[in-house]
Amino acid sequence: MNNKNLGIVFLAISIVLIIILVNLISRLNVESQELGCFNNQDCLRIESTLNITHVAFGVIGFILALGFYLIFFSKGEEAILKELKENKQSVLKEEKFNLVLKGLDSFEKKVINAVKEQEGITQNTLRIRTDMSKAKLSYVLQDLEKKELIKREKKGKTLAIFLRDNFD
Repeated sequence: MNNKNLGIVFLAISIVLIIILVNLISRLNVESQELGCFNNQDCLRIESTLNITHVAFGVIGFILALGFYLIFFSKGEEAILKELKENKQSVLKEEKFNLVLKGLDSFEKKVINAVKEQEGITQNTLRIRTDMSKAKLSYVLQDLEKKELIKREKKGKTLAIFLRDNFD
């Protein structure tokens, strides 16, 4: 049950209890007036019941306030929790990426980092950025594709290189 639904339940319970207590207090006041209380021993029961109802009003007020809080003010908490979850996922993704990098040689690391910086980079641009020969780059890209770390897609007369979704 989410906070909003819980808040609505608390509000409903509070309203019902308030109606019951107001009705009880009004009946007790009528009964005390009929008995001509405050000088009568029979009025002790009514007086103690009135004291209990005042305490009950305090408790019901707390429940009512809690209900309002859960309905109207818990949205900020949900946003904070969502942001924390997204941050955690991005940190885990980055840690996973760094672990994968540790298992690669220096040429593969250069290529992976360049592809990460510019998704969809062409092989020609990648060759210039990593300062590798065409043959060496082609060899490294084949290895990375076999390891399922990158994917190549046709883009005009050349290929565009993308990271696979292994880091999610």
